[in-house]
Amino acid sequence: MADSRPVLIIDPGHGGADGGASSADGLLESEINLAISLRLDALARLCGVETVMTRETAEINYPPEADTIAKQKVYDQKTRVAQINSFPDGVLISIHQNFYPDKRPSGAQVLYGHTEESQVLGTLMHNNLVAVLDPENRRVAAPIDEKIYLMRNAVCTAVLVECGFLSNETEAAKLNTDDYQKQLSVVLLGSYLQYTGATA
Repeated sequence: MADSRPVLIIDPGHGGADGGASSADGLLESEINLAISLRLDALARLCGVETVMTRETAEINYPPEADTIAKQKVYDQKTRVAQINSFPDGVLISIHQNFYPDKRPSGAQVLYGHTEESQVLGTLMHNNLVAVLDPENRRVAAPIDEKIYLMRNAVCTAVLVECGFLSNETEAAKLNTDDYQKQLSVVLLGSYLQYTGATA
């Protein structure tokens, strides 16, 4: 049953003072991350999945002592980790966009956390994204860099989804469309349901 599934923790990467990467025409990663995450959240709740979001708006309320961008980023990341780790049996999907100096690279890639179950989910989700949305994609699921604070400190099953490259003008335009954001949300939720059904 859906109510027996683990909480789906949706993390729209960046936000507030941290806009993340940006496309050539100024499209911010933080905005695309939030748009996809809100679609995923709505779709998941429609399917009876309990969800938690680490942010639901573009703004982040920082404490007065976080008076530099560096301090604001640290505060935000620590706050998110504390929220995520309050659901140790949850499943985290962190939504991001990729960027590379060369404008040619494109395609989604799923990076997984340090647990064995994270690798299982990450591989499943990546394969689904490729099969459904981009059969020409030759990227593979891979372990996340240990430098990524949030993923390193999350205790639950955790994946980070690089949905595409904002540095690729064609892909950036696609990522900014309602249609493609909906498709991404469907594949991400489908992968969560497939994973949690198999491990239930």
